[in-house]
Amino acid sequence: MSMTSSRPYIIRALYDWIVDNECTPYLLVDALWPGVFVPPGFAEDDQVVLNVSPMAVRELSLDNEAVSFTARFNGKAYDVYVPVAGVMAIYARENGQGMVFEMEPRPEEETPAALSPVSEASAPTPLKPVAEKPVPEEDKQSAPKSGGDASGKKPKGRPSLKVVK
Repeated sequence: MSMTSSRPYIIRALYDWIVDNECTPYLLVDALWPGVFVPPGFAEDDQVVLNVSPMAVRELSLDNEAVSFTARFNGKAYDVYVPVAGVMAIYARENGQGMVFEMEPRPEEETPAALSPVSEASAPTPLKPVAEKPVPEEDKQSAPKSGGDASGKKPKGRPSLKVVK
């Protein structure tokens, strides 16, 4: 009997664990994985680190096919879509605890239908800001900018990960 991938279940469990421990969940993503939609200019070495804390994102979905949400990058709201296979790691920013996933080679040949597990009609529009939504006044003061911490500063250097056994 063939079983589905455990990766989406592990991502959800670690996300809950990190948030329950009052830490900031970060995803390390292969920016070149087919179907990944992130704003341009945020990837380094074909990877992007995404702050997916409840304060940094809206409409977070952690389903079996993908991680998707809306977040602000340089003041503009974008839809972000990451197929589960493109998630390289999930970890807590504060202490590096989390998990690094074994990555499969990127698919060589892609057809337009293979670029995303969702239909083209429902796929997020890459590189296009989403319509501005009013943010409650209390959220404006406490919400960190995406990609940074509560102080609005971006962490320096490459994130470090600690393997939890």
